Amino acid sequence: MAVLFRSGFVAVVGRPNVGKSSLVNTFVGGKVAIVSDKPQTTRNRIMGVVNGEGYQLVLVDTPGMQSPRNRLGAFMESAVSHAMTDVDAILCVVDGHSGLGERDEAAIERAVSSRKRVILAVNKTDKAQPEEIAALCETLRQRPSIHAVYPVSALTGDGLAPLLTVLIEMLPEGPAYFPEDMISDKTEDFLCAEAIREKALLLLREEVPHGLGVELEKFMERPDGLVEVHAVIYCERESHKRIIIGKGGRMLKRIGSMAREDMEHFFDTKVFLSLYVKVREEWRNSPRALRDLGYD
Repeated sequence: MAVLFRSGFVAVVGRPNVGKSSLVNTFVGGKVAIVSDKPQTTRNRIMGVVNGEGYQLVLVDTPGMQSPRNRLGAFMESAVSHAMTDVDAILCVVDGHSGLGERDEAAIERAVSSRKRVILAVNKTDKAQPEEIAALCETLRQRPSIHAVYPVSALTGDGLAPLLTVLIEMLPEGPAYFPEDMISDKTEDFLCAEAIREKALLLLREEVPHGLGVELEKFMERPDGLVEVHAVIYCERESHKRIIIGKGGRMLKRIGSMAREDMEHFFDTKVFLSLYVKVREEWRNSPRALRDLGYD
């Protein structure tokens, strides 16, 4: 008798900063999506592949749901809508520490309106009181449109095992869509650009990161095994360029040093990284600029 193999796709949705990307990374067991405490960190649909005995679960990480303010925002909202179209289920993530707000309610309603089976993950249980989490989960379980509710912590891994079990059970029988050694659908140059943007998000002032874009001009593996990366960080104002570079170039060097460490860990080899900063005014509203930076 043939052994049943389950495979399929689950969209991971929610408002910004609820821990969607952290949850995907923890399930995958590797970094496929960058993480920061700033909104709009995730801009593209990113697939994280979870392989196990008898299953392959593909988690589709999405940008945080919010009202678009520019063409980039519209692209991000479109990415969310597309992600919820051709999936087997939707995992809607809410923040158990901050509680359920209007944007969480809107995210849940949008997930439910997709007519897919919806599971809720109440994340950040490590930061909240147990009684608060229990009360929130009980309230959410009363909703007939929700298939199941699970309290979890992407940071500590608490509660992820039962959540993974129910996600696998919701997958149909089918073939593996990706090779076993593949953890994401994104290319190596995309992951390099995202590593740079993540470090910029971490280190720069609040007003700068939203207007940042990263474009790789050169990516190659040299005969000696070293990976060579040349990248441009785009910003929208001359004043932001000065902040990104920093006094004596120190800020840009910090961004580059931290991004290079991530790349070397990912490629398991030495990386030569060259970074430049250019001003491209209003690029978030420019169709051509968005295409150049991979937002199309």
